[in-house]
Amino acid sequence: MKDERGLYYLPQSGNVSARMYVRKGENDEIEFRLWQVNYPEVWEKHQWLPMSVIRRAAEMYAADKGEQANDPTKLYDLAVARALLNEESQV
Repeated sequence: MKDERGLYYLPQSGNVSARMYVRKGENDEIEFRLWQVNYPEVWEKHQWLPMSVIRRAAEMYAADKGEQANDPTKLYDLAVARALLNEESQV
C-alpha cells in the first residue's frame, strides 16, 4: 500500500491504526519507520531504521530480558518490505 508518507504494510494483522513504512536506504539496505494513529510522536521523533540496527537492538533486548522476551523484530517483516519495494520498482 502507499500513501503520502510512502510504501507501507500493516505490521499487526487487522490493526489499521499502525503502519510500517519501508524504503531503500544507503547501500540498498531496507529501512523501516513506524507510524501509529494514537502516537504521532513516534513518527516525528524516530527516524528511518535499517534492518541491521533493528537486529542489533533486538539482540541487546533479548540479552537483557532473557527467554521471557518477545521478539521485537516481528513488526519488521523483511519479506513483505522486499515485495512492496519490488512491486513499486516495476510500476
